Amino acid sequence: MDRTKWTRKDLLGLEDLSADELVAILDTAESLKEVSTRSIKKVPALRGKVVVNLFFEPSTRTRVSFELAAQRMSADVVQMASTGSSTQKGETLQDTARNIEAMGVDIVVIRHSEAGAPHMLAKILEPSIVNAGDGRHEHPTQGLLDIFTIREHKKRFAGLKVAIVGDISHSRVARSNIWGLTKLGAEVTVVGPSTLIPSHIEKMGAKVFYSLDDVIGEFDVINMLRIQLERQKTKLFPSIREYSRLFGLNAERLKKAKKDVLIMHPGPINRGVELAADVADGPHSVILNQVTNGLAVRMAVLYLVSGAKGGIDQK
Repeated sequence: MDRTKWTRKDLLGLEDLSADELVAILDTAESLKEVSTRSIKKVPALRGKVVVNLFFEPSTRTRVSFELAAQRMSADVVQMASTGSSTQKGETLQDTARNIEAMGVDIVVIRHSEAGAPHMLAKILEPSIVNAGDGRHEHPTQGLLDIFTIREHKKRFAGLKVAIVGDISHSRVARSNIWGLTKLGAEVTVVGPSTLIPSHIEKMGAKVFYSLDDVIGEFDVINMLRIQLERQKTKLFPSIREYSRLFGLNAERLKKAKKDVLIMHPGPINRGVELAADVADGPHSVILNQVTNGLAVRMAVLYLVSGAKGGIDQK
C-alpha cells in the first residue's frame, strides 16, 4: 500500500478522514487479511510495541478483535477495564491515561461512554489513540469493517445504495458508516421510526425514510442496527413487537429486496427483533464476514497509526 496516504498518529473517527485515507486503511486491511489464514498467524510489524485496551464500556467483539489484531502483529497487549481500575477510586481519565503513558505504552485503544473521550486523550498523550467507540459519536473501526465488507462483496461504492435501519439516534456505528460511505461515493439512506432518527442526520449526507417496506427494494446493502434499550432514557416506540413488525427483517420482507442484497449487522443481534434467525443465518447475510474482516481492519489501523515500517509480508 501507499503509506504516503496515511500520516496520522491517531484514529479518532471517519468524519475527518479523506477518501484516500479511507482507501489506504482498506487496502492495508486487504493485504493483512491472509495473515489469519496462515498456520502461524503472526507478522512482526509491531514487535516491541505495547498496546493497551482501555475499555470503560462492556464489549466482547471489539475488545477481543483488537486484542487478537495486536497479537497477530506481534505487539504486547494489556487489557484494562473500568471495573477494578483506579477510576472507581475517583481517579480522572486524564490521570489514568497519563499513568499508562508513563509505563511506555505505544498505542491506547479506548472505548468510553462519553463522546470525545478519545479526542481529549489524543491532545494530551504521546501514544497513538484509537477510538473503539465513544458515546453516541463514532465507532470508526466498526464503520471501516462494514465498508471493507461491502467493498469485498460489491467491488464498488459509486452508485451503491446502502440502507442503515433502526436506532440511528443512539448509534455511533451509523454515524461512522455515513461519514465513510458517502466520502467513497455510496448513497446512504437511514430508515426507522421518527423517534429514532435525529433531525441533523440529513446534514451528514444521508436520506431519510420512515417506512422500510416503501423503499426496501432499492438497496444493494441493508445494515440492520441493534435496538439500544440501554441508551434510551425514555420509551421511544410502543413495543418491541411493534418495532419488529414494522422494521424487523424477516424472510417475507426480504422477498421485496434485491436478489443480491447484502444483509449486515454490527452485533450483537437481538434475534427476532431486528433480524429473524433465518435471515441472520441465511445466504444474504455477511455478518460473520464482518467479524472476520474486523480483525484485518484493526490490524491495519494499529499498523498505520504506529508508523510501522515494513514487516507485514514477513512470515
